[in-house]
Amino acid sequence: TGRKLAERRVAPAGESFINDVAVIKDAAYFTDSLKAQLYVLPFGSRGKGHGPNFGKVRVLPTPGITIGAGFNANGIETTPDGKALLVIQSNTGTLFRVSPRTGVATPVNVGGADLTNGDGILRRGSSLFVVRNVNNLIVQLALNRSGSTGRVVRTITDPTLDVPATIAPFGPFLYAANARFTTPPTPTTTYHISRIP
Repeated sequence: TGRKLAERRVAPAGESFINDVAVIKDAAYFTDSLKAQLYVLPFGSRGKGHGPNFGKVRVLPTPGITIGAGFNANGIETTPDGKALLVIQSNTGTLFRVSPRTGVATPVNVGGADLTNGDGILRRGSSLFVVRNVNNLIVQLALNRSGSTGRVVRTITDPTLDVPATIAPFGPFLYAANARFTTPPTPTTTYHISRIP
């Protein structure tokens, strides 16, 4: 119906930067690009928006992620086996496997692949796509089931990419939303999405 079920403030304005979200079972996990933590929002009984745990946001520290200048934790996804989370740290290019129970973050062995400026990430099966925004690249990794290791399958570029921030699938294609961060916004600035085969 589109009816809003809840609205929750997790921190005072300016103290956090909620960036992306992934779902495991009955809760949503949100990254904070300014802090080494995730926000966890339970859906409630059967995802209906009610019950004793619905709307009780909890902070899940992510030991293993060291906060630095710029954007830290950004895109988030689930591992191929659905048992853990994958989080890309933009400023270091490190891909982490994060326990949804303890928050412990362990670097994924990606064979030295450059993932700096990693933004949105998308998993389809065992493939993980990492958007490298200002680089105008999308890196496709092949992961093992647990998401502890991965290797680069290909690097995708396209002349229409203009600082893509995230991607979504539709049919046989990926669609990248171009944030155009390097273009000063004006009332007449245009924005577009790019279709990637």
